[in-house]
Amino acid sequence: MVGRGLGAFGLSAAAVLAAGPAAADGPRPRPVPEVDLAYHGQVAMSGGRVETWLVPQNHGPSPVAGATLRLRWSVPVKAMRGLPPMCVRADTQTVLCGTGALPADSRGRRIRVSARLAGAPSEVTVRIDTLWSAGTADHNPQNSTHKVLALDTGDVYYF
Repeated sequence: MVGRGLGAFGLSAAAVLAAGPAAADGPRPRPVPEVDLAYHGQVAMSGGRVETWLVPQNHGPSPVAGATLRLRWSVPVKAMRGLPPMCVRADTQTVLCGTGALPADSRGRRIRVSARLAGAPSEVTVRIDTLWSAGTADHNPQNSTHKVLALDTGDVYYF
């Protein structure tokens, strides 16, 4: 009995080995392209108006067909002035902007968003991050995720 059990196991193992790992594990998934998106810019607040300027970058190694970045203020926005054509207001505190295609080791076009805040806040926190990146993976989110505290003094804060 013992010999037959080992013989059946040996045949099963030989069949798996002969078929190869792809047959045993199923089809292999395609590798996800890797990018390193980054946003560099500045935030300034004066008289309840917040100006945010930034430039998207892709440090590579793969190109990205396009990404969507999210700007979110900690205070509701009362009005927007001159929202760029690649941006859309998502809700009372959020704007989404498309970067366009970003080849590896390239910069996108500058994005400027001007917002008038509701009430009379003395400060605002602006959060910047990537909402979508066309199915790519970014293993370095430190340079594409920012949280900037701006005081209503007119001072410029860089990220």
